[in-house]
Amino acid sequence: MMNLPSEIFGQVIVVHTPEELGSDQQEAFESYVPSCERNQVVLDLDNTETLDSDGLTALLNVQDALRENGGDVKIATTNSMNRKILEITRLDHQLEVFDSVLDAVKSFH
Repeated sequence: MMNLPSEIFGQVIVVHTPEELGSDQQEAFESYVPSCERNQVVLDLDNTETLDSDGLTALLNVQDALRENGGDVKIATTNSMNRKILEITRLDHQLEVFDSVLDAVKSFH
C-alpha cells in the first residue's frame, strides 16, 4: 500500500509524488490517489526524479478516476525535467500544469 506525504487545503489535497513514478508504482499510485479524502487533487511532482510512460499513464488514469467522482487533478512542478516530459508528450494539454502548489490549489476555486 502506498502512502504519500500530503497536505489538505480546504477542499483540495496536495499529494507529493514518489521519487520514482513508473511501472512499479503505477498500480499503487492509481489506487492511492483517488482514495484520498478529497477528490480535488494537486500532484506535486517536484520530488519525482524518474517519470516514465507508465508514470504518465498513471497521471491520466488518476485524472479519469477523479473526474468520474466529480473531482479533478492538477499538476504542480518546478522540476524542469518533468515539465519537459509533460510538454514533449503533450500531456500539458490534458493536464493543467502550474509552477507552484499554491497556484494549482487556487485554480480549483
